[in-house]
Amino acid sequence: MDFDLSDEQRMLQQTVSQFLDNECPMAKLRQLFDDEIGFDPVLWKGLAELGVAGIHLPAEYGGSELEILDLAVVAETLGAHAAPVPFFSHALASLAISLAGSAEQKKRLLPALASGERIATIAFSEESDGWLPEQWTLAAGATLHGAKERVEAAEHADLFVVGLAGGKLGVVDRSAKGIEIQRVESADRTRRFGRIHFENSPVEILAGAGIEAARRVVDVGLVLLAADAFGGAEKLVATSVAYAKNREQFGVIIGSFQGLKHQLAEMAIEIEPSRALYWYAAHAQDHAPGEASRIASIAKSHLSERYSQVARDATEVHGGIGYTWEGDTQIWFKRAMFDRVMLGTPRLHKNRAADLAGW
Repeated sequence: MDFDLSDEQRMLQQTVSQFLDNECPMAKLRQLFDDEIGFDPVLWKGLAELGVAGIHLPAEYGGSELEILDLAVVAETLGAHAAPVPFFSHALASLAISLAGSAEQKKRLLPALASGERIATIAFSEESDGWLPEQWTLAAGATLHGAKERVEAAEHADLFVVGLAGGKLGVVDRSAKGIEIQRVESADRTRRFGRIHFENSPVEILAGAGIEAARRVVDVGLVLLAADAFGGAEKLVATSVAYAKNREQFGVIIGSFQGLKHQLAEMAIEIEPSRALYWYAAHAQDHAPGEASRIASIAKSHLSERYSQVARDATEVHGGIGYTWEGDTQIWFKRAMFDRVMLGTPRLHKNRAADLAGW
């Protein structure tokens, strides 16, 4: 059995990576990070033209009809580049429609999402977190009244997939009446949050939406966060090693210090073995449904914690500059904070994994 990516998956990663190297070099990333908007529609359009927006969607709606592992390796690449695009929530929102929409809803909504012409996002979290379908309380009839917190790309999305009481899913168009969006300041400026308040806003319930479809969407989200965390952490290890090989202190390259060598080695062994964990979590979504939820929670909790630790270690390696806005390390450090809290903290998912295992 081959426990590695296929040639096609590696080519997909390489293509996305080369595109980001060319179209979003560090200078541009810093510009977008510092900008109030933090979003470049031209960059998103370019990624969509590569097929990133519809990798996992059925071919009949313009997607590539690939597996969740293919989606995850793209997430890893975007995490390594700290790409300021709404890939994560767009992928989950379009997946929700693909899983739970009626034939008419899918035909009407998915083509524009697969092409990236329209951006969708998920609105799941509520005031007391409430990331999981069992925790959603916002009720809906023909309209919605209430709020959703921590909505990624809320200001840029054309469509909101909203988590509703009972694990249902509803779709609200941005043009609908009664929608108020408030920007929420967050650490990760590559993926911005917003708060959405619905005031008798028309909502379209996804015809096949049930708690199982909602759980599947959340599970895939956990896998994508784990993949993003792996990509970001691996990037920090590489940049820390490169910095240690070039930075001089008192006329000596700091990479020659034994203590720093140990720290860099520990960073690497924190991350590299986790690659197989996120790969298997992604693989399980399509091939091992009986354990997919448990493994998704394990991958998300483990990798988001490892990412946070590596980010702290990388900041120490870079010394004083690592703590400043002028340094680049802080971009990935703050991205680690997003991956840690989005869709629930490591503690929540450790408990969920234990519950699913029957412990």
